[in-house]
Amino acid sequence: MVRTQIQLTEVQAVALREMSAARNQSLAELVRKGVDLLMEQSGEPNRLERAKGVIGRFASGSTDGSRGHDQHLANAFGNS
Repeated sequence: MVRTQIQLTEVQAVALREMSAARNQSLAELVRKGVDLLMEQSGEPNRLERAKGVIGRFASGSTDGSRGHDQHLANAFGNS
């Protein structure tokens, strides 16, 4: 995780502390959940969904990609 510092208004800080106590969750956890909600609402797919979206979109022409993985990498980086 990345440590960061934020500034809240007094009203936000009081509300966050009250929610933290009521839910028995840390302030940081509540902030992370809030950020997650904003990311979901933005309509942009998360990294996993973006990665899944490229599966099958490209073709190398190779039929032994799994079996010859190490050799393909060695060839690509000039270490054959």
